[in-house]
Amino acid sequence: MTTDRSRPDLDDTTVEALGKLSEALETVEQARGQLYGFHQHSGKADLLLQDAVELFRAAGHTRLADDLDRDLVGRNVIADRWTFQVVEDYDASYWSLFRSFDERARTELAGGDRHVYEARMKQRERTRGLPGHEAGPGLPD
Repeated sequence: MTTDRSRPDLDDTTVEALGKLSEALETVEQARGQLYGFHQHSGKADLLLQDAVELFRAAGHTRLADDLDRDLVGRNVIADRWTFQVVEDYDASYWSLFRSFDERARTELAGGDRHVYEARMKQRERTRGLPGHEAGPGLPD
């Protein structure tokens, strides 16, 4: 990694490609977060459903309670899978491979530097010499 992450040694197209790959990975990270939210919400819904089943049973609605308990409590959300399995499959088959390619591209093309595109944008858009617009730690203003 270099001190100047704007990498003046790289051509603009390579930097743009690294930026697009990074942006794509950030989008995948957001999707993964939503998937974890789906996992947590589905689990909470199942626990609330179990509470409802017990309340129906206590109120004497045993047939409805039994049907809910048998057919819905603990049911797979997707064929053969609970949400934790969906999350694990996503992580193993897509997310981890995506991260590996991002790291490979950064290592092969930019010496491991992250956010080269953004570093160039910062250098281009900041106001030199103005407080709050410094180049960054260890960089000349």
